[in-house]
Amino acid sequence: MSCTEARYSFELYPPRNERAAAALPATIDRLAAVRPDFISVTFGAGGSSRTASLEVLRYILEHTDVSPMAHLTCVGSSTEEVNRLIREFLDAGVRRFLAVRGDPPVGLPEGEDPIGDIRTTAELVQLIHRVQAERVPYGELPVPGLHARAVLEHREHVQIAVAAFPNGHPSSRSVSQDIDALLAKQAAGANLGITQLFFHAEDYFHFTQRAAEAGVNFPILPGIMPVTSPARLKRMLELSGEDLPSDLAIELEVEPTDEGRREIGIAWAARLAQRLLDGGAPGLHLYTFNQHEAVLSVLDRIGALADADRPARPTPEKSATEKEPA
Repeated sequence: MSCTEARYSFELYPPRNERAAAALPATIDRLAAVRPDFISVTFGAGGSSRTASLEVLRYILEHTDVSPMAHLTCVGSSTEEVNRLIREFLDAGVRRFLAVRGDPPVGLPEGEDPIGDIRTTAELVQLIHRVQAERVPYGELPVPGLHARAVLEHREHVQIAVAAFPNGHPSSRSVSQDIDALLAKQAAGANLGITQLFFHAEDYFHFTQRAAEAGVNFPILPGIMPVTSPARLKRMLELSGEDLPSDLAIELEVEPTDEGRREIGIAWAARLAQRLLDGGAPGLHLYTFNQHEAVLSVLDRIGALADADRPARPTPEKSATEKEPA
């Protein structure tokens, strides 16, 4: 697949302090300028970042031409709470969701059920479709010359993405179990997959081939992230549960400069991205850590950006003061 045919998307998380909140709109504007398929916004377990997530989603809706994707988790929430959240997102104009089970909230009282009413991602997918169907049961058009409205045979549908795990979910016993989980999500109405982070293209290709052979027929976007510092690599491993890629880790550790580590991470991610696209991946989903320069540089390296969209090279001063998110 050529770079021009592939679809690109980005992930952001809600800002965690006032300084981050002030900087995020510029990042969103810069990402939106390259016309991604969508920008997703993470959501804390049990709705812990509900207000902040909604603010970011509304900014994307009101200030860009890009479609936002809202993350939804089912852990720690009642059906009534999740129903209300789905309606709130729909009322705001969101038509794309990433449904994930999520991690149990921190500090849960002993003896309290960490899961909640909705036990699986498949159930969450079904609930999203049900809420949308109840909210917009059908469409209508006025009939010219009559005080009447014709009922359309179709209604607006939502896109629901789900997580995929090329190297297995931490709680999974086998690849077959991960594939079965994807099939259950597909049967519930999921129509897009986005992978957890991984380091080797072969892991993605082996997984998607097995998924397709089992009957998964929706596209699965590979999720990648430029790893531009040892601290970011450590955080990435914590989030993904992946094994340490020793060659990348050594390169980052021995490089003495921030600019050099940035170049190592971008070059690594660009090689992975190109290998994925050359092998038939339908696009790329880039985890941004709320910073646009590195992910746009990756897209630039693989020829996915127009001249006007290419990122400016950061100054050494900016690179040296760049902080890793907690």
